[in-house]
Amino acid sequence: MARGSRRYPLVNYTHMIDRWWPAIFALGFALLGVAWAIYNRGFEQWRWLGMAGIGGLNIFIGFLLLIVRKSAYVQAFNDHLRLATPFLRLNISYKRMRRTTSTNMGALFPPNSLSTWRAGIIQPIAKKTVIVIELNAFPMPQSSLRLFLSPLFFKDKTPNFVILVNDWMRFSSELESMRTGLTASSTQKNQDHSILSRLPDNK
Repeated sequence: MARGSRRYPLVNYTHMIDRWWPAIFALGFALLGVAWAIYNRGFEQWRWLGMAGIGGLNIFIGFLLLIVRKSAYVQAFNDHLRLATPFLRLNISYKRMRRTTSTNMGALFPPNSLSTWRAGIIQPIAKKTVIVIELNAFPMPQSSLRLFLSPLFFKDKTPNFVILVNDWMRFSSELESMRTGLTASSTQKNQDHSILSRLPDNK
């Protein structure tokens, strides 16, 4: 069984969810208020029932987002990095990784070069340090990944992941330790195989 390090909650995932769930909650309660007004004015039943149903659905979705807001995480294993969200579980082999670098979110997404809406999202986390994992290739099509991950997970269209966790130094250290251990193990196996291949055949 693969040995894993601790789980690190993905701050960029939580940050995006925190932008959405209050607005969805508010919309749901507003629609319930409209449904109540329609009911009091004596309009057809289907009108206020439909509005109330949509409002209730919005409140349910908002509550669901509130529950799962901190459930996304990354975790380093012996031979892969796991990136997990409530709707996606991705195992990224270390063989796919070219290198990892650290920078801050504001350097990757300069607020002054973004639209007002995007700049408002980036501004609260612009000074936070992130780990950028550059890959040889994505483990699945990027178009599919973008269905489950926000744009904050990709610095551009090249194969990469932007990982934002609170304890980024510890995460980076554990990730590099796991990757180094895998590389050292593979090198040792290759050396052993090479030595064995040079042994004389006593048949």
